[in-house]
Amino acid sequence: MDANIDKKVVLLITTMSSFLAPFMGSSVFIGLPSIGKELSMDVVTLSWVSTAYLLAAAMFLVPFGKIADICGRKKIFEYGISIDIIASLLLVFAFSEMELIALRVMQGIGAAMIFGTGVAILTSVYPPGERGKALGINVAGVYAGLSLGPLIGGFLTHQFGWRSIFLSYVPLELLIIVLVPWKVKGEWADAKGEKLDSTGSVIYGFSLAAMMCGFSLLPGMQGAWLVLAGIISLAFFVIWETKVKAPVLDMNLFRKNPAFMFSILAALINYSATFAVGFFMSLYLQSIKGLDPQAAGALLVAQPVVMVVFSPLAGRLSDKIEPRIVASAGTAFTTAGLLLLSFLNASASIGYIVASLAVLGFGFALFSSPNTNAVMSAVEKRFYGVASATLGTMRLTGQMLSMGIATLIVAVYMGNVQITPENYPVFLRGVQAAFIVFAAFCFIGIFVSLARGKVHTPAG
Repeated sequence: MDANIDKKVVLLITTMSSFLAPFMGSSVFIGLPSIGKELSMDVVTLSWVSTAYLLAAAMFLVPFGKIADICGRKKIFEYGISIDIIASLLLVFAFSEMELIALRVMQGIGAAMIFGTGVAILTSVYPPGERGKALGINVAGVYAGLSLGPLIGGFLTHQFGWRSIFLSYVPLELLIIVLVPWKVKGEWADAKGEKLDSTGSVIYGFSLAAMMCGFSLLPGMQGAWLVLAGIISLAFFVIWETKVKAPVLDMNLFRKNPAFMFSILAALINYSATFAVGFFMSLYLQSIKGLDPQAAGALLVAQPVVMVVFSPLAGRLSDKIEPRIVASAGTAFTTAGLLLLSFLNASASIGYIVASLAVLGFGFALFSSPNTNAVMSAVEKRFYGVASATLGTMRLTGQMLSMGIATLIVAVYMGNVQITPENYPVFLRGVQAAFIVFAAFCFIGIFVSLARGKVHTPAG
């Protein structure tokens, strides 16, 4: 690490970028009805406005993580911000559904460059004894983006139209693109000289796209065949990566590194079990409880606010004791929060709802930054970019899996109908069933988190 590098400036820049990508993802969700109305998009096509972004980001995260390790993390980070600026500006002038979806793919590619390098740069700058605290602050930026996205997106859509959402990203992106070359000197390319496994990257991208597209089409046969094709491709990808000289994703990270493997799996489980909570709670509060969007949004802030407050504390704690202990305790609290939400009914008090969301937020705060610390501490420096990108991929894949499970449960309980007063009871049973499924999933995650073993981080 260059002694002249200002670690606090690096922390500020990477935290702003960690805020930006989830903010992009979550702010658009609130504007989808307005987008669909103006561009005359059906529900399936409209869903791809969000899915295209998540899918592109997930497909390109690991390849760009490897490219960043080879070519320089700061360089790829800057390219990612630049691509997002261009995409955000062009999205303001999108006047057809294909334009919109194509530009969301472009935005997702930029986000992949940012997510695949930001945490890796931060880990390169901060020594192990200080890393957990820095990662905790960085994770708080992610939560702030996820929580403020719908609030700000809703306000902008109501006041200025949905196009203003995309314009809102640009000022922060411009600030980052100015700060990086000005304040961050030097470069990090710990795998310089290695070659990119382009064949493996293509197989990986296809397998992820097939599985995610297929999952969105389940329970239809077309979806089942796509999921099967994705699984077969993923198996072939694993075999290919064990044979190629310079793999895009070194399988030894998983085969010979249980701490890394179980930490990554724990992240996938946690995001799969928690991401759809906002989806269900938004519908529950506005339909069953009869709250307006502003009041519902204010209640939902309880969860991310707790996350933002406790993530830095959890990160510091993971510098002093084993991250697996803190992260596993967090998964247990998350399980408890999901179980509390499974008892929701039409007469549940506002206090009970807020308390349940707070428990859930506290659990995820305890889990996320220590788990990130465990992931990054379990690999060598030259794998920081790939490790960061793999973790980001698990986050995005978990988010899509969570929504897929939510969609399936609603379809099983309600079928293809609107949420009208006569359907409230059956909808509520679906919500309760979903939270039970998510709680069971998260309960398994406790043991996966514990199974990672010790990660040697210095105390103090």
